[in-house]
Amino acid sequence: MQAQKGKRGFVMKQQQFAVIVLFALIIASSLTSIGSYNSTSRLVCEDMDRALALALEEQQSDVINQDTIRTFNNHLQIAELRGKATLAVDTRGQKFKAYAHCSEATIFSLSDQRPATVLWVLTGFWAMLMWYRRRQSAVGEPLTVTVANRNAFGGLTYLEEDGRFYAADGNLVQLTPMQHQLMEMFFQSPSHSLTKAEICNALWPKKPDASETLYTLIRRLKPVIEQHSDLKIESDRSKAYRLRIKQ
Repeated sequence: MQAQKGKRGFVMKQQQFAVIVLFALIIASSLTSIGSYNSTSRLVCEDMDRALALALEEQQSDVINQDTIRTFNNHLQIAELRGKATLAVDTRGQKFKAYAHCSEATIFSLSDQRPATVLWVLTGFWAMLMWYRRRQSAVGEPLTVTVANRNAFGGLTYLEEDGRFYAADGNLVQLTPMQHQLMEMFFQSPSHSLTKAEICNALWPKKPDASETLYTLIRRLKPVIEQHSDLKIESDRSKAYRLRIKQ
């Protein structure tokens, strides 16, 4: 049992480490992308301000016209800004003030997002790997049952430590909560048999007549049990049900 607990603790630590790495990758990707954008934004603003100052100095006027725009574009050192940066005049003060600006999309397209893209790809890959491992764990990896707290019958094992059922090959048997509760009752019974009243009172205590619900539960549980074990569920005139080993 100690070995089993140690194994489960190791798996939990692995999962926690995987989550920490995922969040670290997300943060690193975001910060790298934002950092590149902010750096490019500063360079763009400096280039536009410098080009505008030179253009206004050459024409010796704050009036914006076609010549101003042409001169402004000629002074831009970042070639990709030409035709994308715009000029405007601020009329809120007592004096006209010209300024240049461009869209956030333009700045983003000029920023170097390659390092961030690599990190985002790694983040996506890591997330997919986590999903795959979690899915494999949910399906149930082969388990070697070596602890004493187990109840085996007909190739089916109920492991009390984690409250799950395992097939002879060690794979986890997927059961609905209601199916699982009924199978626990079968395994807890020394004769592996239960009366209809015992099942209905345990599973549906507030339901006056649960006959149809019980019939549906048994009908859906039968193929699952027969697929993963040498057991079958027999009915005694619908008054009692019993787990038996198939002949």
